[in-house]
Amino acid sequence: MAEAQNIPVGSTTAGSIAVAAESTVVSRMSAPPSFDVADFPVPHGREEEWRFTPLERLRGLHDGTAVANGDGVKVDVQAPEGVTVETVGRDDARLGKAGTPVDRVAAQAYSAFEKASVVTVAKETVLTEPIRIAVHGQGGTAFGHQVIELGAFAEAVVVIDHTGDAVLAANVDYVLGDGAKLTVVSVQDWDDKAVHVAQHNALIGRDASFKSVVVTFGGDVVRLHPRVEYAGPGGEAELFGLYFTDAGQHQEHRLLVTHNTPHCKSNVVYKGALQGDNAHAVWIGDVLIEAEAEGTDTYEMNRNLVLTDGARVDSVPNLEIETGEIVGAGHASATGRFDDEQLFYLMARGIPEHDARRLVVRGFFAELVQQIGVADIEERLLAKIDEELEASVA
Repeated sequence: MAEAQNIPVGSTTAGSIAVAAESTVVSRMSAPPSFDVADFPVPHGREEEWRFTPLERLRGLHDGTAVANGDGVKVDVQAPEGVTVETVGRDDARLGKAGTPVDRVAAQAYSAFEKASVVTVAKETVLTEPIRIAVHGQGGTAFGHQVIELGAFAEAVVVIDHTGDAVLAANVDYVLGDGAKLTVVSVQDWDDKAVHVAQHNALIGRDASFKSVVVTFGGDVVRLHPRVEYAGPGGEAELFGLYFTDAGQHQEHRLLVTHNTPHCKSNVVYKGALQGDNAHAVWIGDVLIEAEAEGTDTYEMNRNLVLTDGARVDSVPNLEIETGEIVGAGHASATGRFDDEQLFYLMARGIPEHDARRLVVRGFFAELVQQIGVADIEERLLAKIDEELEASVA
């Protein structure tokens, strides 16, 4: 377990902080970002950014042998009035504006997609209904690119829902204009055999607010790489995530928040529950505060609840600071077994064991479910948690 660390305002040691023996920010240890897949060597599993990932289960996404076919995924966008939805070619200038691929799979996805979807919310438009993007796997292999762009002072909620069976590599770009507010809920509710590897790039404008809620339940292998950078001072990012890893599943979330602009904030909270043999969850949380990012306020936390024997968690919070002029920075990581005292407390008050376990797990996830803000998605996820727990006692 990694202990929580906090760096107070004006700390003179902040510039030399190195968190944990293996905590150098991944971006400094990897190949430089590039849109060209040839700039990345084929990973072998010994690399820092790939050492937890079961490469043999990626179905060729990492070595170039995966080939797109017409039965990959079907994408359907439902948007309220005031939203522009376009299908564009590879030469559209808006593609890749939020970030550059940082590994071979992301570069392969960028090199291989044929058409991209661009969803635009015009400046000063405030949506009262969410934009819903349904990505349904149809059994094949696909490479995708999605752009969601908000003009200045626009406000929107976007739900991206992944279902079905597919092998999917994708890049998703979020571009926020000055003063914009965007909430994105990305749900990975794949079938058991699906493979999903994606890089999420957020570029946050001056005084803009970005909230991401990543929810992962399904799939054989899911590896997501959310990344945040700031295009102006005053930006805020909240990155929330919850995952329920079942027997045999590999779910990996690798985050990087780069504070490259003064007076910005970030808050990262991810929680996971695991059950069953060979259930494997990986959480890597990287925060880099660059020398020019004075006045930064950041915190990251990961919590994991292990429900049964046979499950494994790898949780690595990383923090690199290049300036001592910060408001605050800290991180925490903890993994523990199911609390028998909580279970006993509830059962002593007449609650059956099965219901007591469900209440404890629901309570563990409650603060993150409430961050979603879309009632039907919240209800669906609570039902999914109950379904996972039912399966464990069946």
